[in-house]
Amino acid sequence: MSQIVVGLDIGTTKIACFVGRKNEHGKIEILSMGKSESLGVMRGMVSNIEKTVQSIRSAVEEAQSRVEGELNIRVVNVGIAGQHIKSLQHRGIHTRNSFEDEISQKDIDALIEDMYKMLMPPGEEIITVLPQEYIVDNEQGIKDPIGMIGRRLEANFHIITGHVGAVLNINKCVQKAGLEVKDIILEPIASADAVLSDEEKEAGVVLVDIGGGTTDVAIFHEGIIRHTAVIPFGGNVVTDDIKEGCTIMKRHAELLKTKFGSALASEGQGNEVVCIPHLAGREPKEITIKNLSSIIQARMEEIIELVHYEIINSGYSKKLIAGIVVTGGGAQLKHLPQLFEFITGMDTRVGYPNEHLANNTRIENLTSPMFATGIGLVMKGFETIERNQKGVKEEAASAGSVKTHSKKGHGSFFEKIIEKSKELFSDED
Repeated sequence: MSQIVVGLDIGTTKIACFVGRKNEHGKIEILSMGKSESLGVMRGMVSNIEKTVQSIRSAVEEAQSRVEGELNIRVVNVGIAGQHIKSLQHRGIHTRNSFEDEISQKDIDALIEDMYKMLMPPGEEIITVLPQEYIVDNEQGIKDPIGMIGRRLEANFHIITGHVGAVLNINKCVQKAGLEVKDIILEPIASADAVLSDEEKEAGVVLVDIGGGTTDVAIFHEGIIRHTAVIPFGGNVVTDDIKEGCTIMKRHAELLKTKFGSALASEGQGNEVVCIPHLAGREPKEITIKNLSSIIQARMEEIIELVHYEIINSGYSKKLIAGIVVTGGGAQLKHLPQLFEFITGMDTRVGYPNEHLANNTRIENLTSPMFATGIGLVMKGFETIERNQKGVKEEAASAGSVKTHSKKGHGSFFEKIIEKSKELFSDED
């Protein structure tokens, strides 16, 4: 079997495991998928280790059982999200020793590595450092400075931070499930790879990933990620509102939302009524579709207003030609794009993860928005492999060449955390 990559999406409502490979046309083939209910995660963060481990094992076992022939899933790419994720802008400066030598990848690596040394509040660490643009001797707007001559190299960075404890808990769960973490990837970046085209990223676009516990926002412009944010509300809050507003069981509220719910009360089917079985010995409850949609619309308006605030706060609200792309499980809500357009005034579409998928997949509903993150994690895994292979080839071609900037630059924090997690885990054993 050709090289495979496994993506593990540890979400608030579900844990999904995706096994993928690349075909001869460069498209991703998803060979297998396993899914289980997420029992130990709240708002993107692990709240119960043992329950999360059980859910991971269940999803991985299902994925293994659906592959023809033997497959032993061992190494996985894991997604990270949650309201602990924050972002900030910062400028870094690197003064070079020689004015005559060309700027090399080594100079860029030194500048990026320097960003990881920034002083952070206790318990927080820098997760990812993303260069926005470079400045060489006060000449601004440079996307790739390699080969240029200059003494003073600067860059504007988008820096993403998170709680060390949250990352360690994810690592612990994965390792207790008998797996090894290859890389930890920010979920909105993975989702963006799965549902956005390069043209949309270049033109300017907002990705809104509505999960069960959180809503992730990522803004792209000129092909570069410019702003990220995590809103601590998702589909589960809508379900809770229906449960409270209609005084019904949570499982019935979830079914009502997915089968009959709409983000626009005005689109409701008149006075159509749905009958919900009540507790033993009590009469069934009757709920109108219009009332249900009113409850959903009120909460979705709140979430969209928060998304709109992040768009304005980013400073890119007037530069987003491609508008908004909504993905995640919450994107399946009927009439949601129309509500987004009404509140934000921006073109909106639902993002399906079929942009880079091969057509011959036999897995049902794989192109559902709820699987965008998992498919994106597989794509990110192949991206890392290809970048590392390119670095090895360039190193072999020229003994004096500088190694291509690899995930070690962007992921040094992750590698440190993964190693620390392994130490703690082995100590427990």
